[in-house]
Amino acid sequence: MGQSTQNGAVAFATTHWSVVLAAQGESPAAQEALEKLCRGYWRPIYGFVRRQGVGPEEAEDLTQAFFALLLERRDLDMVRKEKGRLRSYLLVSLKHFLANERHRAMAIKRGEGRRLIPLEELRSGGRADLELVNALSPDRIYERRWALTALEQVFARLKNEYGAAENAPLFDCLKELLAGESGQPSQAKIAGELGMTENAVKQAFHRFRQRYQLLLREEIAHTVAVPGDIEDELRYLIAVLRE
Repeated sequence: MGQSTQNGAVAFATTHWSVVLAAQGESPAAQEALEKLCRGYWRPIYGFVRRQGVGPEEAEDLTQAFFALLLERRDLDMVRKEKGRLRSYLLVSLKHFLANERHRAMAIKRGEGRRLIPLEELRSGGRADLELVNALSPDRIYERRWALTALEQVFARLKNEYGAAENAPLFDCLKELLAGESGQPSQAKIAGELGMTENAVKQAFHRFRQRYQLLLREEIAHTVAVPGDIEDELRYLIAVLRE
């Protein structure tokens, strides 16, 4: 996991993806890291499969089968071609997988094999918003889901931190400010609602934004093999969300 330094930068230590890449043999640590990454990427993968015109149930099967094959085979030759970035590696691997599936029956049928992701997770959050992006290509849907998943994980960490400090109401207010959308409450209004001074809210928001930026870089660090790729991936994430 990336660790923060005194100047606020990310000290690139051992990350999930680098653990996977470093382990060429059977390694419990690498296997656990890969499983965590698979669980975090079900939504981009499922979204890509659905955009191919595949029905919900078949898309669930294909998503599960893809992750199972990834864990079993762990063919990492493609990683070097994709500069060691998890986002690119998974998308290329998925395209190869789907191409192969068109020529043979699924090796893992519904109800068999290993369920990496509970199906209720797919059903609860993976379908409704897919209908809103029908104009996007499968690749762009995948990339948007990748970017949104990264943000969700960052905000989940922030929410837990503020909740542990009994500052959940402050988190909710500062998250609205961070969005920068019209109609958001003013810092003065937040101060009145929370019994704080406006200056205190301003300082709290400054700390919130700094922590958010740090956690986002840490999240991106989990998905690249070398520290030099962090900023490029971060810029790419921002570009995808702005489209």
